[in-house]
Amino acid sequence: MNPVPERVPEGRIALTYAEYAELPNDGRRYEILDGELAVTPAPVPRHQAVSRNLQRILDRHVTDHRLGQLFNAPIDVILADTTIVQPDLLFLDTDRERFITERAIEGPPALIVEILSPSSVRQDRVTKAALYARFGVPQYWVLDPVERTFEVYELLGEVYHLVATHRGPARVRFSLFPDLEIDLAAVWF
Repeated sequence: MNPVPERVPEGRIALTYAEYAELPNDGRRYEILDGELAVTPAPVPRHQAVSRNLQRILDRHVTDHRLGQLFNAPIDVILADTTIVQPDLLFLDTDRERFITERAIEGPPALIVEILSPSSVRQDRVTKAALYARFGVPQYWVLDPVERTFEVYELLGEVYHLVATHRGPARVRFSLFPDLEIDLAAVWF
């Protein structure tokens, strides 16, 4: 994993993976974002249905074409000792499969997908987007199940740029999976 500077304000104690590993297994979703503990409630049913639907489509394509590995939450992605996230979906191409270890994914995936919930909008759109960009995740997809929008961001330099916004029941293609067309009507719940 490439070392990336961590951004913990001076004088503040940052939580690390060691403290994260000691958190209780109480059904809450814990993450450490630049040393700060983030706790979110369990996703709502619509969120989970959209995640499941997209996962089925992507997994079939990734498996059939032997493109790498697709994972869904909960799974730890350790980007740094003070940055541990649990994205809704993530894809590791064959070059990044080396990041799979016994304890987690230990490096930046080729794709991270976050599905918005009422409690996660700011965190997914701002905090996590900045972290994923900083740690070099090439593509970031943000889905809003309520508004039925599917946003595709690509990393250019150190910043994500919105390359496409799809709304409603469109049929879409992605640069990461050029042989895949997704009918979004099959994704939305």
